[in-house]
Amino acid sequence: MNIRHTIAGLIGAGVVASFASAQDLTFKAPAQDRPIAIINATIHPVSSDVIERGYIVFENGRVTDMGAGDYTMNGVSTSIDATGKHVYPGLIGAVTQLGLDEISTVRASRDYDEVGDATPEVYAAVSVNPDSTLIPVARSNGILVAGSFPTGGRIPGRASALRLDGWTWQDMTIEPFAGLIINWPRSRPINAWWMEQSESEQRNDIRSSTEAIDAVFDTAEAYVAARDADASQPADIRWEAMRDVLPGSADQKPVFVFASDLDQITSAVTWAIERGLEPVIIGGRDADLAAKLLAKHDVPVILSGIQNFPKRADLPFDHAFTLPQRLEEAGVRWAIASGEETAHERSLPYSAAKAVSYGLDRDVALRSITLSPAEILGIDDEYGHLAEGTSATLIITDGTPLEVMTHIERAFIDGREIDLTNKQSVLRDKYVEKYRQLELIEDGGPQSP
Repeated sequence: MNIRHTIAGLIGAGVVASFASAQDLTFKAPAQDRPIAIINATIHPVSSDVIERGYIVFENGRVTDMGAGDYTMNGVSTSIDATGKHVYPGLIGAVTQLGLDEISTVRASRDYDEVGDATPEVYAAVSVNPDSTLIPVARSNGILVAGSFPTGGRIPGRASALRLDGWTWQDMTIEPFAGLIINWPRSRPINAWWMEQSESEQRNDIRSSTEAIDAVFDTAEAYVAARDADASQPADIRWEAMRDVLPGSADQKPVFVFASDLDQITSAVTWAIERGLEPVIIGGRDADLAAKLLAKHDVPVILSGIQNFPKRADLPFDHAFTLPQRLEEAGVRWAIASGEETAHERSLPYSAAKAVSYGLDRDVALRSITLSPAEILGIDDEYGHLAEGTSATLIITDGTPLEVMTHIERAFIDGREIDLTNKQSVLRDKYVEKYRQLELIEDGGPQSP
């Protein structure tokens, strides 16, 4: 027994030690303290035409001037000569668990799943760990803004929009409440060898799940009506949290509905429209099959990854790769999320690149990871594109971010220059130096002490 306790204690200590060491050690960027001009760059505003050999000026975190040709400094003391370089708005990870998920095998580092089936009062931003080591990894590949989405249960909570730098979650939060999340139930039974439930049992589960979601919204609507009629009624944070997504709200927020199959998408959209809600579909693997319905009601789709296998054996191998092009042709508003595990969120631009290699216009692909997700998250007044008055959240690169070989050379969030180092880059430099030293020893150079 003592041996077993000792082994368990050592394992537990190792897990705690690894969890404790999993924190970002870089300093957070200070506020912009002087105007900065980037000159001689190719600027890609996304919301307007590309500017060849242009300039962009920002002060107090905002773009104040942008144009083509030479720039007369006009009191701006700091300039960055970006000859041969490109300037893009910071990329946006539309649906992520950045800051909510660190080490998946350690329960204490997973803050994306609350206890309970319906927790609309929960919002992601407050649980975000600003010192996550995964945030600077994503940031170093140009992802400067992210949608943070809790999961689990039928109604996991509310999504938040974050800037990926800050000392606290308050520093990082752009929009604490971007919309309410719903995990829509399957709409048809599964007939597979591994499914233990009968078809009738599955149908009962589907019906009860849908009814449970309806009951939450019925209760919220009744609560809001009662409180509006009599303010002395006791407040309930669960239903107050849903006030902004219900019809009649002055600034109605969307409901983000996770649904991938055609039947799921159709039933979810129909349900939301009948209730007067503003749906956004997340996942959307069969979104092209529901394109007429989505376009008719102007329902946006956030595609969860492009680099997927075909859903069925009779589909062409490139079915997922060409899905963005089909949605674009059908007039559906859409954006791309990486669909990757949190540790690989940096791969976002390569999902867009895959769609380009199968026919999607390059500018449209760039928009799908910048301005389009900003519009869906409700932050496009400031983020996702470059124009006078927008946030100076941008990257300087030596090529398009859609290419794997492109380097993100500098990055700014709200005008603050961001440290692009991370744990992976430090380890890379460490072992490059290690093998350089070994080569010197093999060549008869300096010996190790």
